[in-house]
Amino acid sequence: MTEMTDLDAKQVSDELLYDGFFQMKRYRFRHRLFAGGWAPEVTREVFERQECVSVLPYDPAQDKVVLIEQFRPGPMAAGDKEPWITEIIAGIAEADETLEDVARREAMEEAGCEIGEMEAISSHYVSPGGSTEVMHIFCGLTDSNGIGGIYGLESEGEDIRVFTEPFEDAYRRVKQGSLRNSFTIIALQWLALNRERLAA
Repeated sequence: MTEMTDLDAKQVSDELLYDGFFQMKRYRFRHRLFAGGWAPEVTREVFERQECVSVLPYDPAQDKVVLIEQFRPGPMAAGDKEPWITEIIAGIAEADETLEDVARREAMEEAGCEIGEMEAISSHYVSPGGSTEVMHIFCGLTDSNGIGGIYGLESEGEDIRVFTEPFEDAYRRVKQGSLRNSFTIIALQWLALNRERLAA
């Protein structure tokens, strides 16, 4: 692990390139080198957005998870032939909300799912080479009876299919490499390690 901190980097300038649903900025900066001295000035464009929160609802009584499927513009823009992605619930954090509040709100909005006790799984940069996005992942206990259907906020253009799945079936997707969403894979891997404890 490096002992370097933010004091070992110097931001020369930043320029706003785009300001819409997200932002794009161009940064000029320098940073210390592992071998000593300073790197020459570097220019990079950075995609900026608020912190995000995701939650994996888990029903220990039935050993089921709640998953969602929805259309994603990123895969479409990449030319993916299947831009509908299976994932866990996620949303953007507002300024006046705790991370746990975001998880509970998004679970109700996207899946009609009430979350009980929650545990934090991880917080990580999604793509640190070019984005400020931080994803906070939780696992939340729930009663999966009656969960399922079509949800989402019409005002946000959401069309979300909600379904429950036995944990073993969901985890088989991880082992087969068929899931295409990183925080969903992380959450299910965590649950594989902690499922027995949660069910106790």
